[in-house]
Amino acid sequence: MLGKNPFRPTAGAEPPQLIGRAGVLDEFAYGLRIRSGAPGLLTIFTGARGIGKTVMLGEAEDAARAEGWVVISETATRGFLGRIGESMRTANEELGDGPAGRRITGIGAAGFSVTTSLPPAEQAGWRQIGEQLLQRLDAQETGLAITLDEIHGADRDELAQLAASVQHFIREGLPIALVFAGLPAAVSDLLNEGVATFLRRADRIDLHSAAVDEVESSYRETFAALPVPVDPALFRTAAESTGGYPFLIQLVGYHLWQLAESTNAPLTAKDVDLAISAAHRRNTRVVIEAALATASPKDLDFLQAMAQDDDPSTTADIGHRLGNAKNTIGNYRARLIDAGLIEPAGRGRLDFAIPGLREHLRQR
Repeated sequence: MLGKNPFRPTAGAEPPQLIGRAGVLDEFAYGLRIRSGAPGLLTIFTGARGIGKTVMLGEAEDAARAEGWVVISETATRGFLGRIGESMRTANEELGDGPAGRRITGIGAAGFSVTTSLPPAEQAGWRQIGEQLLQRLDAQETGLAITLDEIHGADRDELAQLAASVQHFIREGLPIALVFAGLPAAVSDLLNEGVATFLRRADRIDLHSAAVDEVESSYRETFAALPVPVDPALFRTAAESTGGYPFLIQLVGYHLWQLAESTNAPLTAKDVDLAISAAHRRNTRVVIEAALATASPKDLDFLQAMAQDDDPSTTADIGHRLGNAKNTIGNYRARLIDAGLIEPAGRGRLDFAIPGLREHLRQR
């Protein structure tokens, strides 16, 4: 009987191993020990869909809890500032009423939210609540870590208010950490707009695909729990099929483990092919089709023009195929980068940001 399937191909779920992420959180972990003013306490994770941004937020939260910090985890949907404020209020009440020296290791956001950005009076109240909480935590030699996912969709006013308050807390020497995650180009635009200028000083960590060798090694280690040996060549095939893309790493591993459970026999090359096919079908449904859902017909034309190339496309070739002027190509380029569908690949060149997108477009 096999143990529980260790793979977690669900958004934000913690994988059995973090592949290719060694040292990524070292500065953040060091900052937790310093507690105030360390650069790593302001961190932004960026990368394509499915690259593991939300997972890294979870790792940062775990690191903060391990140091006794209060953790508030939010997604940047409208009203997030009010929800963070209510979580701080809850933490304040528990710390104030609880026994001396009590440590809270996690707070979930309560059901309080606002439909617009906070008015000045509430902004002042929000900051006051934050100061009270941080002063209490400082006295206990801990701090407050706020994580905010999908900031590319954040309300600009709310984000500016959050940034201004956090900057104030840092000036006061209070133990605050702020960790964001979002799509790369959209995050760049957000910070360059001047909405939250001080956040440009944050450590920006661009997450990339893992090396195939590391994926293969991880598969070998994880599947060592199987009661029967597996041909090492199969792990190489499985690893190469993922392209080092974290979501596909989890999907392929999940389906391989599922097949091993159902057959209770040594895995075969056919099993690996079945697992790879199932993983890529699910990746298409969950990631690719969702990403294309908001693309306009003209956006799709642009993407189809790129899909004709086996390697990164030049903007000149794309323009020639579409018969469009340079400024029009530039507009579509910017929009599709913001959407996380394509990414710059050198001067005047573009590539797909999501594994399998090129092949999917060719089949449409």
